[in-house]
Amino acid sequence: MKPEINLNSKIIITCSNRLSSYLQHEIEELGYTPKRVFKTGVELIGNINDCIKLNLHLRCASQVLFSLHTFQANNAEELYENIFLVEWEKLFSLQTKFSVTCNVHHPSINNELFANVKVKDAIVDRFRFKTGERPDSGADLTGVVIHLYWNESGAEVFIDTSGETLSKHGYRKIPGKAPMLEALASATILASKWDRNSTFINPMCGSGTLAIEALMIATKRKPGLYRTNYSFMHLTYFDAKFYRKEMAIIEANIVSLSIKIIATDIDENAIKNAKANAAY
Repeated sequence: MKPEINLNSKIIITCSNRLSSYLQHEIEELGYTPKRVFKTGVELIGNINDCIKLNLHLRCASQVLFSLHTFQANNAEELYENIFLVEWEKLFSLQTKFSVTCNVHHPSINNELFANVKVKDAIVDRFRFKTGERPDSGADLTGVVIHLYWNESGAEVFIDTSGETLSKHGYRKIPGKAPMLEALASATILASKWDRNSTFINPMCGSGTLAIEALMIATKRKPGLYRTNYSFMHLTYFDAKFYRKEMAIIEANIVSLSIKIIATDIDENAIKNAKANAAY
């Protein structure tokens, strides 16, 4: 049976290992009810606009994946056949560049790049069959991103509505040495149960990630404020009006607080980097 592209489908929001309880709390604060919570993510049901909202708001997430098709595949040819059935020409245009990422655990595949190529070939061949032309593809994640999850015989293909990972929040232009991932920094602050009013002190601040995340949390600044490109923006179904409305809500909810956030480091370059990152 030819799979349908549903307006409502499974959404998987991934995160770093064991951050899912903090991610779950964020998702519930947005009004969603998770269907499943696991070590590296949360599952719920929603549509593309829900994906937009999740991408803009979440601090602890890595990717927001929108399920297109679940199927059985025992080898690369069956994978190709099922990917070919998806109506890709309705999801994005010939002028849109796409890329593919994979998470594959199957005995017939010893190199994920091979599965990646089979997915790309199926998408390109589908476009050629329907339109006579093919879209461009590449390794960068700046256009539409397709994600394949294939474990044993069970496979699922998603639109990765995020593209570049959400775990980087966009403000840190000078990472410094051994920088802390922004999503992990947010989860660490949330785990501390900081009251968002008392003084926040960040010794050995490095590039200032903890201090900046603390400020963002206290003032309700969301990561979507610091990013201008997501995979969902390149989909045919992208609702630009909904995106602008959600961004306006985020901007309107920013609060001003007279709290002290102190970041210190023995390294003068670290202080310089932290100031530069905070200024953004």
